[in-house]
Amino acid sequence: MNKRKTTIAALALFISGSLCAQHSTTMTKREQALVPIAAYSAKGELKALSAAIDRGFDAGLSVSEIKEALSHLYAYAGFPRSLNALGVLQQTIAERESKGLKVAPGREASPLPPTYNALTQGTKVQAQLAGAPFNYTFAPQTDYYLKAHLFGDIFARDNLSHADREIVTVSAIAALSGCEPQLKAHISGARNMGVSDAQLRHIAVVLEEEVGTKEATRCQRALTTVLGTPMPQATPLPVDFGIWPKGEPNPYGQYFTGKSYLAPMDAEHGGPTNVTFEPRCRNNWHIHHKQVQVLICVAGRGWYVEEGKKPLEMVPGTVVTIPAGVKHWHGAAHDSWFQHLTYHTLSAPDASTQWLEPVTDDEYNLANN
Repeated sequence: MNKRKTTIAALALFISGSLCAQHSTTMTKREQALVPIAAYSAKGELKALSAAIDRGFDAGLSVSEIKEALSHLYAYAGFPRSLNALGVLQQTIAERESKGLKVAPGREASPLPPTYNALTQGTKVQAQLAGAPFNYTFAPQTDYYLKAHLFGDIFARDNLSHADREIVTVSAIAALSGCEPQLKAHISGARNMGVSDAQLRHIAVVLEEEVGTKEATRCQRALTTVLGTPMPQATPLPVDFGIWPKGEPNPYGQYFTGKSYLAPMDAEHGGPTNVTFEPRCRNNWHIHHKQVQVLICVAGRGWYVEEGKKPLEMVPGTVVTIPAGVKHWHGAAHDSWFQHLTYHTLSAPDASTQWLEPVTDDEYNLANN
């Protein structure tokens, strides 16, 4: 789990000033606790999920509410993730009870009357969420499943409110890459189900604090599209230059986008160099010929990207070994300073570095999404 201490004063200030349209408060502690539970369930990160569930009990969630949230998510993250999450819930309950910690069972969903018609009621609920009647004529059977089962059977269970369910859904979809259209749709739907704009923005803040920057950024971008007002950027995360020195302006700065600094750690004996990147700074694409480069993140947060591969997030302790001949770049995250040690090994006498084209904003932003 990402436990970085983020500076969110600007976000909090924005939230407090956005309480205009619907409600006068942001999410309660209980509602906030649903966010990482949903996100980690969707991602399948079970160890982090267990810790999130444990905190959820401390925040006032009941077994019934957490169980309902995890069951609800099968419609959005699939049965495998939902069933795994329910298993983690059982384990967490057993661990808390063995320690004598409180676990409130909560109220189960009310029984439905014999005359209840899931299709009729689900059609109404779906229209409320979508803001208008919706018929998926391209796939009639899917349309039926959505109306009768998801919005009819599942949404009828009243141990979670419709607003709670949309907080859970938005949080889960924000944790999944490639689901941005559904994320935007559910942000709109959450508003129709009674979730305030301030509460929706609070989801992004909780994701940043409890889950990760990628998930928070994905949520923030969707919120900006739907709500029409961008969230202010938080103050970039600093690093302590008293621990790892910042050094002097980088003499190779022409090969970097943004400001960077070098601090040789033991130049006399060929020791590593500490490289400091300001937020969003990155070096150009480059290749080390006939030598292997080693990077060791010592502070902040950044990215290492090899051509054709997924970005690798670098946090303190991350070590990257870059084979000779591999095209790559590395640099700071958009919201954090970044420091890494670097040195070369297995160097041939004629080893060299070939500097290539700058990393475009699109390439950089792809790593930060």
